[in-house]
Amino acid sequence: MQQKKFVKNIAFLIVLNLLIKPFWPLGIEPAVQNAVGNASYGEYAILFNFSFLLNIILDFGVTQFNNKNIAQNNHLLTKHFSSLFSLKLALGVVYFLVTLLLGWIMGYDFRYMKLLTILAVNQFLISMILYLRSSLLGLHLFKTDSFVSVADRVIMIFLCLGLLLRWFGIEIDIMTFVYTQTIGYLLTAIIAFATVYYKTDHFTLKWNWPFSLMILKQSFPFAILVLLMTFYNRLDSVMLGYLLPAGVGAEQAGIYAKAFRLLEAGNMIAYLFSVQLIPVFSRMIKHKENVEQLVKLSFILLVTPALVVSVGCFFYSSELSAIINHGVMDSAAEFSILMLCFTAVSTTYIFGTLLTANGNLKQLNTMAIIGICINLVLNFILIPHYKAYGSAISSLITQFFTAGIQIYFAYKIFKFKVNVRLILSVIVFIIGIIVFNMLSRSFTPNWMINFAIMVVFCGIWAFVSGLLSIKSIFRFVKYK
Repeated sequence: MQQKKFVKNIAFLIVLNLLIKPFWPLGIEPAVQNAVGNASYGEYAILFNFSFLLNIILDFGVTQFNNKNIAQNNHLLTKHFSSLFSLKLALGVVYFLVTLLLGWIMGYDFRYMKLLTILAVNQFLISMILYLRSSLLGLHLFKTDSFVSVADRVIMIFLCLGLLLRWFGIEIDIMTFVYTQTIGYLLTAIIAFATVYYKTDHFTLKWNWPFSLMILKQSFPFAILVLLMTFYNRLDSVMLGYLLPAGVGAEQAGIYAKAFRLLEAGNMIAYLFSVQLIPVFSRMIKHKENVEQLVKLSFILLVTPALVVSVGCFFYSSELSAIINHGVMDSAAEFSILMLCFTAVSTTYIFGTLLTANGNLKQLNTMAIIGICINLVLNFILIPHYKAYGSAISSLITQFFTAGIQIYFAYKIFKFKVNVRLILSVIVFIIGIIVFNMLSRSFTPNWMINFAIMVVFCGIWAFVSGLLSIKSIFRFVKYK
């Protein structure tokens, strides 16, 4: 009964997030960018990614510790809430100071520092919301958590629509856009805090030094991994602003942000998939069960649609870019390259999740360091000559290289056998979807119909090529 309730609530969470959250990157953000211009939005993108780089300082494993702790012992909420909340505030102060110091070292002017300050506040509020949500999840308040998980986006969407449609009599610019985010995050944090506070018997701000040190020490290896992976995933926009002249850098960062939107939305779906895999992998590894079959099934089920999306977006980049960005196609070339990353990213969500569940942080840190080095070198070479397009190529190479490293580590650690049949099926499937995409463009005068036909053909081809089967889908469901 409890398992049924859990699955039901998880499904509710996923559906609610899929209904609301994609509207932000695919609806609101493109409209705002078109309203304020590429250069202004590019400045925001540069500083947003810069503020995100050191995001791990805000948490340092506190959320993960709290979720596990409260789930196992509900009574610990009252015992630890005061100490953990105080620790989060202290980490927020450290993050704030480090971020502004690095901004000053980077030579950002007053206007940039003002925007960076607000973005840093937003990052702190996001981190606090995630921490408070971990208490809700630990208490099994799944429906409450589901509503909290989308509350900030609902508020922000309403406020931004009001600005775009002039409901409030205020003209939208990048600062008002950022302030709407602050309001959304702040109100959500207050709601989450009030909910958790209601469930506690006692709360007061207090500093527990031994307790805080224990958490920070335990979480340090994981925190390093998150920091490194954040760097190689978020460096591109920052480097565009750093390596190109101010005006050009901001403009190119804006174009890159446009191209990145659908990939970000796709990543959310892949992430939700991987979240469901973590407890399954962890349980199987704990009981020394063979995970090879589940890894294979997960790879097929996630990477098959990822390949269709990646290749389809490459061939239909202009048309899709125009839809996503409300008629503007200046990022189509970058979009075509970045969407190819979706296949590599989906692969990392499978093998990275497996290695995380097995505690292979050393190997994952090695992978992340290599990824950063590759990304840095390629960006330094490509950005001055090819600007945002060069950064997109850098991301593509980095993502596929790191995905390959994760596959190598997984096969080496778990002693997986090389599945020649699977490799051949993937190759045949890729050749098929490339051919379908090339042919589909001339089916009818309407590209949307052509795209839909292509997707249907690719779906059928997945079964014909032997990559997918009804049996494999049922096998995967069995693990759930």
